Amino acid sequence: METPEEILNGLSQELRRGTIVMCVLAQLAEPRYGYSLVQRLTEAGMPTEAGTLYPLLRRLEKQGLLASQWETDGAKPRKYYAITPQGTEVYRKLLKQWKEMAETIERITGGEEQ
Repeated sequence: METPEEILNGLSQELRRGTIVMCVLAQLAEPRYGYSLVQRLTEAGMPTEAGTLYPLLRRLEKQGLLASQWETDGAKPRKYYAITPQGTEVYRKLLKQWKEMAETIERITGGEEQ
């Protein structure tokens, strides 16, 4: 049988998976390369492994939410990602749904902390 900590860890990972897209889209109003995005998310309190981020970036690009462009002028080539107009629309709708859900949860739980 799983311990409460193991159960909480699994549930927390599920919650993160559901919110990481929103966090990534929020950071890409201006183009960023993958590693800088990992750093930015970590500094903001959403630590993200490169092994999680890069497949997510590729999926979001395939869905048309991000566009990428290689920058080869620097010391090493970097692929920069930026949100597309469709990505901005999806982000705004996700954010609205998130806020509505947070308000609903607050009403249901009564804001209790245990």
